[in-house]
Amino acid sequence: MSEIPTAVLRTIDANLNRLREGLRVLEDIRRYGFDDATTAGAIKALRHQVRIDDYESLLKARDSENDVLRPSTKSEQNRIDLSHIVIANIKRAQESARVLEELLKLHSKAQSEKFKQIRYSLYTIEKDLL
Repeated sequence: MSEIPTAVLRTIDANLNRLREGLRVLEDIRRYGFDDATTAGAIKALRHQVRIDDYESLLKARDSENDVLRPSTKSEQNRIDLSHIVIANIKRAQESARVLEELLKLHSKAQSEKFKQIRYSLYTIEKDLL
């Protein structure tokens, strides 16, 4: 992935992290909050698919200290109940999968397709969660 511009690598890295984090929140809510091994297991399996082989290039491109939108917005700090946390995180994961699907078209159609399938799996999981 080294031929991809740093700004694109940085965006891929941020969205991989965002996608995994959103999935982890959902997985833990289903696992510990609902003792739902089936849904938690499906989310976990999906989370394990969220990877790119060239981790080193992504890590070199990371610049989280200078992220211009690093501070949280008020809407990110306010959650009414558990369902709002679920909605926020499933949407975060879906959006990140879409960004990855688009950006990876620059490097690998197969990787792009993988994230498209992850996104569609998330649409199905969303129905089960809500």
